[in-house]
Amino acid sequence: MIFREPDQPQVIPALKVLGEANRLRILCELGLECRPVTDVITATGMGQSNVSFHLRVLREAGFVRAERRGPFIYYCLADPELLHILHDLKQWLDTRQARVAGMDHQLSRPTRHPSAGARTKRG
Repeated sequence: MIFREPDQPQVIPALKVLGEANRLRILCELGLECRPVTDVITATGMGQSNVSFHLRVLREAGFVRAERRGPFIYYCLADPELLHILHDLKQWLDTRQARVAGMDHQLSRPTRHPSAGARTKRG
């Protein structure tokens, strides 16, 4: 399937939410498990208000969901497929970076004309 211009209104807000480093850290920490806010705070080293803010943004965007378990609220990925998408994006970026680095290396090498090394016989 090809990405088309009419898809942009849906994709742009999602990329804005995912494009924030702390939110990506939180998503990675949640992984495939539901975790209470205190675990996310400990794992990320972020403050409680910061974690709560980013979890709210992620929840409102539909990337995480909240579950009440007794006195605690646990946060989970709304769809674990998101981790696969992020992994695929990272692999694509790594491949692209390697390809660009290879092109830069090719461009930085001095070029020689194919006949530059040819010797002619004099008779």
